Amino acid sequence: MQRYKQIFNFFKTSKKMEEVKDVVEKLKAQFEAFVKDADALVNATNKAAGARARKISLEIDKLTKEFRKKSIEATK
Repeated sequence: MQRYKQIFNFFKTSKKMEEVKDVVEKLKAQFEAFVKDADALVNATNKAAGARARKISLEIDKLTKEFRKKSIEATK
């Protein structure tokens, strides 16, 4: 029975870590898009890029909160 619990906890933790990994990948993609648009705003004074960068920053904020929640759950 003890071995079963260990195996169950391993797969439970692995699934939660996969969820954390997915959030990290989403954060990386959003941050790359943010850097591109923010750079376009600063260097080319592209106002539309500034609006996109601000929108992405809100999405990054949501993802960082999701990352915090999922990473805490995965390490319990």
